Amino acid sequence: MQNHDTAFLDDLITRHSDQLTEADTRILDVMVRDPIRAAMENGKEVSFRAGVHPASAVRLARRLGFKGYPEFRAFLQQRLVEGKGEFDDPTARIAARLARAGDSGLLASVLDSEITALETLRASVTDADIRGFSEALLGARRIFMVGQSHAATLCHLVALRLRRSGYDAVDLSLMQHQWLEQVAGMTGDDVMWLINFRKRPEAVARIMQVAAARGATTLALTDMRGATLDPPPDRHIAVSRGEAGESQSLVVPMTVTNTVILDLATIDDGRTMRALAEFRDMRERLAPY
Repeated sequence: MQNHDTAFLDDLITRHSDQLTEADTRILDVMVRDPIRAAMENGKEVSFRAGVHPASAVRLARRLGFKGYPEFRAFLQQRLVEGKGEFDDPTARIAARLARAGDSGLLASVLDSEITALETLRASVTDADIRGFSEALLGARRIFMVGQSHAATLCHLVALRLRRSGYDAVDLSLMQHQWLEQVAGMTGDDVMWLINFRKRPEAVARIMQVAAARGATTLALTDMRGATLDPPPDRHIAVSRGEAGESQSLVVPMTVTNTVILDLATIDDGRTMRALAEFRDMRERLAPY
């Protein structure tokens, strides 16, 4: 087959427009309206939706330069996996994962993706990177956590663990309309820890600008392909959560945060251990309530 790996669906249509029949046009209209669905269906299903003979999809695929409809569908699914063009949206990312799973099964596909992402983490993040974060937290007067969407969930967990470890941690992700009041007293003795995946929300950018202006130490844990941070953080760990079309791991960033908190316990002269013991005793005393 021709090399279509970087071609858009409409490119294929344009290059073969003089060969297309009325049935081809009807199928392509259906596909262009919903390319994600088209990538998941077989030729008979696409033809049925277009109201043409079941063999029409096969003939169309051949006119576009493919051996048959399965090869054409594989091309569309590869577009999903690579995250290009028409498929650059959340629905496409889910469809891409389904396409990548294929006959191997969803669980096996997700596990393979997570394992690969964790192995990449092992090779890309060092103990020195972790220590840089934990040392910054150790000397902090207050620790401000900020993130949105899936990152907000991780911020909540990190702030909870830090508070139980005896650190004054504030989760700004839960205070989107009151964050200004929380950071009003920020000083150079504080730490702002950003966790961010994909695009950086404008509100997060403003918070980071405030932190930089106040002289606070800024930490960032982001996707490898995440948005450029301006101003740049004092410490930055960028991790791959999986390639396009793979399960975008939450285990990877959680592993980093867990390791930072564990490392913090090794350098804070027992502060974490004492705080955890005190929290345990308090929880036991207040259990009936």
